[in-house]
Amino acid sequence: MTNHWLDLQHAKVFLIAGSNAAENHVMSMKWVMKAKEKGAKVIHVDPRYTRTSSIADVYARIRPGADIGYLGAIISHLIQNKLYDADYVATHTNALLLIKDEFAFEGGLFSGYNEAEHKYDAASWGYVLDPTTKTPLRAENLDDPRCVFQRLARHFARYTLEEGERISGIPAATIRLIAETMAANRPGTIMYALGMTQHTTGVQGIRCYPIIQLLLGNIGVAGGGVNALRGEPNVQGACDMSVLFNYFAGYTAQPDSDLPTLEDYAKKYGTFRARFVVNALKAWFGDAATPANDFGYGMLMKKRAGASYTAFQMIEEAHRGNLKLLYVLGQNPMVSQPNLSLVHEGLSKLDMLVVQDLWDTETAAFWKRPGCDPAAIKTEVLLLPASYFMEKEGTITGSGRLVQWRDRAVQPPGEAREDIEILDALFKRVRALYKGSVQDKDQALLQAVWAYDGPSKAEEVLKEISGKNLKTGDLLGGIAELQGDGTTSSGSWIYAGVFKAGKNLARRRDNKTDPSGLGIYPGFAWTWPGNMHILYNRASADRSGKPFPHVKPVVWWDDAKKEWAGHDTPDVPVKTDGPETENGQRPFRMTAEGLGRLFAAPYKHPDAKAKEAGKDLPRDSSGVLVDGPLPEFYEPVESPVANPMHPKVQVNPALKYPRIPGRQPLGTTGAFPFVLCTASMTEHWCAGSVTRNVPWLNELVPEPWCEISEKLAAEQGIRSGDLVKVSSARGAVTVKASVTNRMQPLVVDGKQIHVVWMPYNWGFKGLSPGPSTNYLTIDAGDPNTGCQETKACLVNVQRVGPMVS
Repeated sequence: MTNHWLDLQHAKVFLIAGSNAAENHVMSMKWVMKAKEKGAKVIHVDPRYTRTSSIADVYARIRPGADIGYLGAIISHLIQNKLYDADYVATHTNALLLIKDEFAFEGGLFSGYNEAEHKYDAASWGYVLDPTTKTPLRAENLDDPRCVFQRLARHFARYTLEEGERISGIPAATIRLIAETMAANRPGTIMYALGMTQHTTGVQGIRCYPIIQLLLGNIGVAGGGVNALRGEPNVQGACDMSVLFNYFAGYTAQPDSDLPTLEDYAKKYGTFRARFVVNALKAWFGDAATPANDFGYGMLMKKRAGASYTAFQMIEEAHRGNLKLLYVLGQNPMVSQPNLSLVHEGLSKLDMLVVQDLWDTETAAFWKRPGCDPAAIKTEVLLLPASYFMEKEGTITGSGRLVQWRDRAVQPPGEAREDIEILDALFKRVRALYKGSVQDKDQALLQAVWAYDGPSKAEEVLKEISGKNLKTGDLLGGIAELQGDGTTSSGSWIYAGVFKAGKNLARRRDNKTDPSGLGIYPGFAWTWPGNMHILYNRASADRSGKPFPHVKPVVWWDDAKKEWAGHDTPDVPVKTDGPETENGQRPFRMTAEGLGRLFAAPYKHPDAKAKEAGKDLPRDSSGVLVDGPLPEFYEPVESPVANPMHPKVQVNPALKYPRIPGRQPLGTTGAFPFVLCTASMTEHWCAGSVTRNVPWLNELVPEPWCEISEKLAAEQGIRSGDLVKVSSARGAVTVKASVTNRMQPLVVDGKQIHVVWMPYNWGFKGLSPGPSTNYLTIDAGDPNTGCQETKACLVNVQRVGPMVS
């Protein structure tokens, strides 16, 4: 979240899309309802009418996977009707920067496309640079046809309200109402979840949100922002610590094999980000990380350049025989991953599978899946009994980046151990096996600093993450103290200062003191980075540093004290650099441009200090998405209609699928005429490993089902409670039907489209076993993230018999 949970109360309008917040992020609705009491409007976009829809002022039913269609129409409507905030756009975004003349978009493809490789060369997407300063040239006004703003306007001009309806199924009048409601009620916020991410165009769909919010001046302000509602309680914290395969600690880029030295890394990503890598290396390798050895950068394993290491590719590598051991912690891929038949085949080809979990899950027991022959499976399986969240101490980081400490409530039962105890013991035993090795590949293991032997291992780890001044031995106070010369350390730079002056700030619980009245409560726990609650808050003030008149003041330039001040930690590069300086005009300081990016151009900002030292290195680098600098609509891989925007480019052109011929089949409308959308639910959590072992939750919802509209039920001769076979190109399951008005057919490009819905939380283990919906779903994924397209695939639904008690 760019903002935080309590900040939702300041919004005047909500666009909730790809999220059933009322059921899956329940606490968010406390603040949404507070805002509604003050007159805020709620817009909900979802294929299914839910509890969130029931509190909405505007409900829009959408075809799964068609979000860019209606969002593109909103962007176009805002621009064509001058409903954008021209001052904010010109001041705080890259709208005025000039784009190269050779940039083009034609027939569904951006310039630089290589069809054979499904890959773009992004060189033509760049800015026009000043030949002397190597910085982007700026237009005098937003009317210059070469500038970002006009490129944006021309690109989305094709997305008329009628075209948005033709793609998404949302009536043109409703799209207009959404756009004008958002424009008339500022600040407004956007809330989204997996309904947006789980598509092969997920990242570009989400990119539409900051474009809309930047146009409306809604980023960096109280009540604004783009707010991702994270799933499990510590998903945010796990991602912060580099669980994502393509990110290093603190969302710096993971080193690739084509970047063998730290200077190579800095050339690609900038000295600004290389500094954070140096601090992580010092935290990991201590005295073994020196300037002479690139601070141990050479000891890091490098990701193969261009390779994807998602959970899906891991299974595929196991299927190919290349992955020998898989260690699964707190996940249950034999329920939660798509195309489960392929998952089972991959697990069956491992030499060893280690599962660290509370229960004997479907993954740990995959070899006992009904219908398979255990004798034919060679995989050795080890189950390590882990502890529940109430049985261990440590931090948990929620969607709003709030880092909270939790003490242990009870001891783990039996032989169960805390995760940190298991990993600590495992690391020490493995390192002992490599003692004395002189091979380069073993040095990271042997040289790592590993001394978490205090009374609280978790607090020792948090101190290391927070960071230390290695000259004085003092714990760091914040990010500004991080140096790039090896004199400081921080395991994850965004957490620098969470353990400050010997105090674990995540333990703080002052929920009474809120001087601003904005719901910031600066003494309650700690929010990364730097206890900042609203990211990019410099953008809440104008060019001179004064808060915009229509927003609640958050930060401002204090001319008397000659520093940035405010109710929140100012999001500025240097606190004392005023509005007249370059740093004072970098409201989006985590981009190389320092500006909000309406157009995602490749750009490297020069590092003047490096140049003085005789090195041609960028200070920072803005990368690109692999599928284009602007969002463009493409159909899901399995779609019931042809792409109405460009029929010759049906799906995302950067997508490579199938990846394993014969094991990733594609369905067609002839055999599978309906669209399946899947999701989680209130009563069962994700793969259900915990909740399906809770009797009262099983009483509430004992089994999965398929929701279908009354019209589809009539066409198929189905009544509520009947058993239906739901099938796709990948598999079939038999469940009960629920005939409901929550589902309704849509008209898309003149064709009636039926959408059905199923929860995915069941498997063959636990107190309440049931068919797994993910035998049906497709494992095609977004080419940027690999996130699977489980919100849209083709199925058939057929009655197979009456309800069985």
